[in-house]
Amino acid sequence: MIVVIDREGVEHHLEASEGSSVMEVIRDAGLPVEAICGGQCVCTTCHVYVDDKWKDKLAPMQDMEQVLVEDSGSYQDNSRLSCQIDYHESMNGLKVTLAPEY
Repeated sequence: MIVVIDREGVEHHLEASEGSSVMEVIRDAGLPVEAICGGQCVCTTCHVYVDDKWKDKLAPMQDMEQVLVEDSGSYQDNSRLSCQIDYHESMNGLKVTLAPEY
């Protein structure tokens, strides 16, 4: 399960399957994440802010993801592309907030 705060501040508890990306979980739940590149790490339409409690528990960002989130116009030190976060059972309760639309 992951917790997603949408752009209106509403909290959603979403079921997640091992091996799915966080972007897929958010998109499949019908929340407003465009993910126009389909998870290929070439856009920023799945940009999220990871709750500070979880920030250091995730795999580090690769260079391309870092460049993209820094150029997104709404970068924060807890910015990630949700397509680059693969869900695993150890991440149960992961909390993210959808970043503003680009």
